[in-house]
This record gives sequence, structure tokens and C-alpha cells, in this order.
Amino acid sequence: MSAQNRPIISMTGITKVYSVGGEEVRALDNANLLIREGEFVSIIGPSGSGKSTLMNIIGCLDVADSGEYILDGQSIEQYSEEELARIRNKKIGFIFQNFNLLSRMSALANVELPLIYQRLHLSERKEKAQRALDRVGLTDRSSHKPTELSGGQQQRVAIARALATDPAILLADEPTGNLDSKTGDDIMELFRELHRAGDTIVLITHNEEIAAQAQRRIRIMDGHVSEVGV
Repeated sequence: MSAQNRPIISMTGITKVYSVGGEEVRALDNANLLIREGEFVSIIGPSGSGKSTLMNIIGCLDVADSGEYILDGQSIEQYSEEELARIRNKKIGFIFQNFNLLSRMSALANVELPLIYQRLHLSERKEKAQRALDRVGLTDRSSHKPTELSGGQQQRVAIARALATDPAILLADEPTGNLDSKTGDDIMELFRELHRAGDTIVLITHNEEIAAQAQRRIRIMDGHVSEVGV
């Protein structure tokens, strides 16, 4: 990808402090992060490293105590919960370790969910949802419920749901964590395909092998963020 690609995520001096048992814990300590459009970046760190805090701030699920975060040209400060929810729905496609699918709904209906919040017309919703399922190789599984799908297929539905809104970034939290190694490899290949197609992907993991498959690796340790191999 061209180095000229515009920044999608720009964090400068991001700090987040929690009070735990009367002690101050700096979950993020003056963290800087730049991710450009079309990059595939993994963020790796052990439990307690600040990884989840960083993910929550990237995903607008939490806000920093200090520093500046610009997401797709929009400064994420002083926003109400309602405004943050709107930004999340429009800009970020979330992919979780446990899929977070609704068991009584078909694959197509699960993928449609974020589009309902965007108040799209029914026919446009269905068209976008089906197109997203096509992209993840589940064209013929749209009427199946999650219980009728394998773990890998369920994660593909979850990825399709994330793609459906045409977000600025795909934010994947341990997306292979609940899958066997062969299925996990298939999902990572799908991420590489999406990256080749131009999607911007941020993958959070504690697994070195998974992290190494991204274009860039960012390491987080004790709230400090650094680039691997730089």
C-alpha cells in the first residue's frame, strides 16, 4: 500500500489511568499510533498490557483521559455517548472472539443488524448484507442460523456483519481465539484477502504467530506502544 494513503487512526499522547484498589494504574501511558488507509496492522500484548484499553479507545467504546485521537479525519473528544455510538456504527466494523451472533436469526438477518441502525430501506439492507456474505464465501448459507454453521462459518458471518456498513476500519479482537488452528488459518487468509481488496484491518491478539501474519505489528507492554521491527 502506498505510504501516501491518508491516516485512518492517529493517536497522539493517549493516556488512560484507572484506580485499582486505591492505586493508580496507567493502562495507556502517552501512547502514539498511526495507521493508514488500507493497512493490515496487528496489536500484540499479554493480558494486562493495556491491549484491551487501547482496543476500546480505538473502537470508541471508551475515551482517553488525555491526548488526541483522530479517527478517519474526525477528532474523538468531547462526544456524548449517543454521538460515539453513531461513530461506532458508521466507522468501525467489530469482529469478536465469540462471534456475538443472535442464535434465532439467519446469517443474513445477523449481517443486516448494523444496517437497521443506519435506517436503510429493507431492500438496500438485504442487498448490502448479501453482498457482505458473498465476500466471505457464504453465498449459499444466508438462510442458515448460527447453530447450523461451523465455528469458522459463524466467524465469517461476524466478519460479513462488520463489512456490511462499509466501515473505515475492521477491528478484530482475538478473531481466531475460539477456532482450531486449521479454521484459524482460513480466517487469517480471509483477512489477507480483505486487505488485498483495500480494507483497513486492526487485529488485536496475544498470539505471536497470528500477529506475524499482518503487514505491520504494534507491541503494547505496560501501557507503552512500540512498532515491532523498527
